[in-house]
Amino acid sequence: MPPQYWLMKSEPDECSIDDALAAPKATVPWTGVRNYQARNFMRDAMQVGDGVLFYHSSCPEPGIAGLARVASGTRPDPTQFDAQSPYFDAASRPDAPRWLLLDVQALRKTRLIGLPELRETPELADMLVLKRGNRLSITPVSAEHWAFIQDRLLGR
Repeated sequence: MPPQYWLMKSEPDECSIDDALAAPKATVPWTGVRNYQARNFMRDAMQVGDGVLFYHSSCPEPGIAGLARVASGTRPDPTQFDAQSPYFDAASRPDAPRWLLLDVQALRKTRLIGLPELRETPELADMLVLKRGNRLSITPVSAEHWAFIQDRLLGR
């Protein structure tokens, strides 16, 4: 199966591209996903080696801040069982976990491709992250959008 591409949102005060690059092996567990569709993308579609647009969200300047890759398969997200975690889920049980995580390895920080620039780029008009009402933390990215961002916006 050819590699797929994803946009993964992270709040930079929780885990920024700089934090991910500073982590051991530049790899972080992608915890806190609490949307079934995003979880299903991780469980059913994402593969080790898939490309990731590391997107800073819920911050003054949201946008693509780096490039990464999927570095592991899924496993239960331990934050769902931690009563002290903001991601605690009292209904989730260790023998039947609801929520998963996978590891993401940061490859490099890029210039910030902000949300206004993404919106103003006609070639990206149908990216899921730009659709009205889309709040998913993980969305697929087409090979065409991936290549355009790599070649035209980042200049490889």
